[in-house]
Amino acid sequence: MYRALTRDIEVTVEPYYLEEQSDPDDDRYVWGYRIVIANRSSIAVKLINRYWHITDQNGQVDEVSGAGVVGEQPRLNPGDTYEYSSGCPLDTPSGMMFGRYQMESDDGEMFEVDIPAFSLDSPGLMRTLN
Repeated sequence: MYRALTRDIEVTVEPYYLEEQSDPDDDRYVWGYRIVIANRSSIAVKLINRYWHITDQNGQVDEVSGAGVVGEQPRLNPGDTYEYSSGCPLDTPSGMMFGRYQMESDDGEMFEVDIPAFSLDSPGLMRTLN
């Protein structure tokens, strides 16, 4: 699990390899990830936008942004959590992702919350340590 805390908003990520959707012979590797956003602050917030920076094993970068997550713009009162799952395909057997959410507080303040960097690794991938 990977965690980041920004302004008392905690983002936890748990990536997992989706073998049934992957086809290594066709250079298709797919991961799912479960994200939990916990509002540990004393104010309500709404998730407005998301931004992802995705890098594959070869250094190829893909950037994704848009409104909300999985078609929703959840509002989290103090103490609330919001959980969703999504996925990421790559042409290589490993990569990494990180990003941020744009949040809006009830008083109209806009701010960014970090999504921690996390690794996407295929099972059985041989690693070389430097």
